[in-house]
Amino acid sequence: MTSAVVSPRVRSGEWFMLYALSIMAALVFSAALVEATGGDWHPVVNALLDGSLRRPGRWGETLGTAAPMLLVATGTIISSKAGLINIGQEGQLFVGAAFATYFGFLLGGPGPLNVILILVFGSIGGALWAGVAAGLKFWRNVPEVLSTLLLVTVAGQLVAYGLSKPWLLLAPLADRGNRNQVSVQLAEDNRLPRPEIFGNEIPLAVVLGIVLAIVVSFALSRTVWGFKLRMLGRNPRAAQRSGVAQTRYGASALMLSGAFAGLAGAAMLAGGGFAFGNYQLVPGFSTSIGWTGLLVALVAREKALVAIPVAFVFAGLRTGSSFVGATGVEGRITDVIQGFLVLALLVPPALMFLRDRRRARAAATERV
Repeated sequence: MTSAVVSPRVRSGEWFMLYALSIMAALVFSAALVEATGGDWHPVVNALLDGSLRRPGRWGETLGTAAPMLLVATGTIISSKAGLINIGQEGQLFVGAAFATYFGFLLGGPGPLNVILILVFGSIGGALWAGVAAGLKFWRNVPEVLSTLLLVTVAGQLVAYGLSKPWLLLAPLADRGNRNQVSVQLAEDNRLPRPEIFGNEIPLAVVLGIVLAIVVSFALSRTVWGFKLRMLGRNPRAAQRSGVAQTRYGASALMLSGAFAGLAGAAMLAGGGFAFGNYQLVPGFSTSIGWTGLLVALVAREKALVAIPVAFVFAGLRTGSSFVGATGVEGRITDVIQGFLVLALLVPPALMFLRDRRRARAAATERV
């Protein structure tokens, strides 16, 4: 049977079976790993569910953790559609949070206005930091996969320098207590609201992330801008011949990706809680959210709407890991489980690609 005569129903069945088998294999390997480390997988699963969903307030925390992951993933999808590999989201998020902190306190203003300023300047910071990589890419031909990665280290050093200077980010001595490098804490009226629903506090960053994912999904699939961006990603030469400016669209896509990462950092700052620095900038503020958001985009296969549930799953593993330690198993085991799940969700596309190529070759042979 060649790929030309494979019905959509059969192909959908193949995808479903591959994903089901891959996820089942990942869960079996995870359970075996837990058993091999001296634990019991039943309590570990219960702990993950309790920590992420079942205990009071936990699914609200999971949603709050998923929000910045989703924002980072959405931005990553934009740059990926343009054929650009941005892996510097961790640094862009950190710089965005630093911009949000500095300009939020510098400009001030009424509470709601200041929250908007924090989010806007966070986006600007992330966009400018990604813009450095865009400039190196399109004016000096430096691969963005290299420059964005190296800029993560530079970002960490720059923000650390800012947190060492009172005229930049460092809080006055009276506001620091026993901590050496922290910014001033946001006032209560300068924070994102966190309405309580069924005993769970949910920051509005969750709504922001979902709305932006829907908007980006629509823009990429239903607008001329999205069409040109996808054309650039699939065939840059054909796109240029059709009038798509590679520098303009490529640089804007990379900067938009950074803007989403910076917005995630600002949302973490203004949203507070969820182990994100308690409304102030601190060393290690990003807590690997940028890297995890990149994985979310990878697993979602560059589909913004799919990234919504994927971000929730990754956030559940993160929030549930705090309960795993009570079972006698190292909480970091969830990172390995996460790795297994990533591999499980990447295997089916690779197998389908090989199968399609084999079917295409068989069809060519039949025609000969």
